[in-house]
Amino acid sequence: MEFTAEAARLKRLSAAAPANAPLPVITPAPVAAATPASAALPVVETFHSLQGEGLHAGRSAFFIRLAGCTVGCAWCDTKHSWPEIAHPQRTLSALAAEARAAQEAGAAFVVITGGEPLHHDLAPLCSALRQAIPSPAQVDTGAGGGLPRPWALHLETSGVDPLSGRFDWITLSPKRHRPPREELLAACQELKVVVEAEADLFFAEAMALQAVQAPALLLQPAWDSPRGQELAIAFVRRHPAWRLSLQTHKWLGVR
Repeated sequence: MEFTAEAARLKRLSAAAPANAPLPVITPAPVAAATPASAALPVVETFHSLQGEGLHAGRSAFFIRLAGCTVGCAWCDTKHSWPEIAHPQRTLSALAAEARAAQEAGAAFVVITGGEPLHHDLAPLCSALRQAIPSPAQVDTGAGGGLPRPWALHLETSGVDPLSGRFDWITLSPKRHRPPREELLAACQELKVVVEAEADLFFAEAMALQAVQAPALLLQPAWDSPRGQELAIAFVRRHPAWRLSLQTHKWLGVR
């Protein structure tokens, strides 16, 4: 009955309207955008350990390793992370909850790595992580008090994709066969170049000249590369602005 009455009302309105009157515009209800917590990313693994390399080596950290990489480094030690489809989707809320638990267990910062993490839009993940963990956090000093410590977000990237998300520390590890974008060279706090051959040293110097923030400069021998180790050590010995980075977690057998 209500439907019939409404149909009659619309018919009367239509008859009363001029013949050339524009049709009413019906605006659909807006579709709610997915919140950061409900969105998801392909994840290879998450774990709480020690940062094994770079300027923050030896510090407690929570790692989120995202899947997907098309950079294709021959020396890559996480090639299983390359195919995105091979790894499960994890919600951002679940990742943020794990990060919060790791922070409460002592992690000083979270590292988003890969794969190549910037193949994905990292802004929602950064937002979810910052919302889940209050800042500044408190760390127990063992003397009945706490020291303020902001929860830092670190990014490890080759720099081949546009920067997304807000990070406190960016480690740029550029690759000679796939040079990074200028915006990553301008944004990084740490420039870490893997060394296998002499050409990598020339590439490292070129990248340092283009890095406008004067980041920390590190050379890291490729794992199981005696030639890379020899070149990196000799170069750092002669160039005091650079320092040697080693994959200490592999030497120690730490994840």
